[in-house]
Amino acid sequence: MIPGTEVFVREKRSAKRKTNYNMIGLEYNGVLVSIDSYLPNRFVKRLFLEHRLSFFDNYDTVIPEPRAFDGRFDFKLIGPEMSAFIEVKSCTLVENNRAIFPDAPTKRGSRHLRNLAEALNIKCVDRAAVIFVIQRPDASVFSPNDKTDPVFADALRYAHRKGVEVFPLVTQVIDWDLQLKEIIPFELDYFVVKT
Repeated sequence: MIPGTEVFVREKRSAKRKTNYNMIGLEYNGVLVSIDSYLPNRFVKRLFLEHRLSFFDNYDTVIPEPRAFDGRFDFKLIGPEMSAFIEVKSCTLVENNRAIFPDAPTKRGSRHLRNLAEALNIKCVDRAAVIFVIQRPDASVFSPNDKTDPVFADALRYAHRKGVEVFPLVTQVIDWDLQLKEIIPFELDYFVVKT
């Protein structure tokens, strides 16, 4: 967000709030970008309930925010022959058609990845995954942002080596909701040049 960028807000009145609006999006270089941090989880939950993600099947129960490792994951899927923990991350930063995450350091995000790897290690689930919801349509590949948060980037590479699956989903913002556009490839060893 830089001065002069057109932003979109939604009214949200409450006596407990300092402002009466939430910023939900912006237009950058002609691309509409959702910055609503709550939208990705609602979007993924809807995809799970509608069984629209081909990389997960054979489950009949979707549990939001299951407790694990003195915290919570975003989802747990349970089926007759499979269980999975899922963590969802909202990605809004795209440079040269490369989605990169995070856009700010995230100790919590690194902890989630290590916990997903540990869940597989101790066999409390059969599968574990991190879904990066890219809230804009102009990405063709995903990478961790080593420049901004090398600890998270290393945690993602470690988790992936331990069996945690990575799914970057590109979306299109339509009527301030997300629509799945495509699943894109990822490159975990891409390093942003430090300037």
